[in-house]
Amino acid sequence: MLNLKKVNAILKNRKFCTYLSKINKLEENRKYCKHSIQHLLDVARITYIKVLEQNIHVEKEIIYAAALLHDIGRWQQYEEGIPHELASIKLGKDILDECGFDNEEENEIFDLISNHRKKNSDNLIQNIFYDSDKACRNCFMCKSISDCNWPDEKKNYSIKY
Repeated sequence: MLNLKKVNAILKNRKFCTYLSKINKLEENRKYCKHSIQHLLDVARITYIKVLEQNIHVEKEIIYAAALLHDIGRWQQYEEGIPHELASIKLGKDILDECGFDNEEENEIFDLISNHRKKNSDNLIQNIFYDSDKACRNCFMCKSISDCNWPDEKKNYSIKY
């Protein structure tokens, strides 16, 4: 079993915890999908399942680190209008450095984060990460589905993972 030492360091990182707390506070009254630790872990787990199913070699620690950090800049988007993927990379850099990731690992993580909001047919792992971010949404149980701005093709009407 792979030791996720650096990923667990992210979970304990003071900055990560502060940013996640800010997001939770800002989304306290949000009626749509929230960007909680549950969402972050769901993205990681679904991505990892898909990678295993397709026999693609991507380090588990890269997947989990990218998933934990991909929405961490949401609070800056809410407060300052900065696109959250850009804010997440900027905020994530210090966290990854403090948790022992090297430059090559950081680049892989930042590629996933920077592209998690768009489909890129040329990059399989980015597509998997993008799809996993959408697949973890429980639209089939959402009280606000009729008000949601997501197009129908992005909504999950059944469990896939």
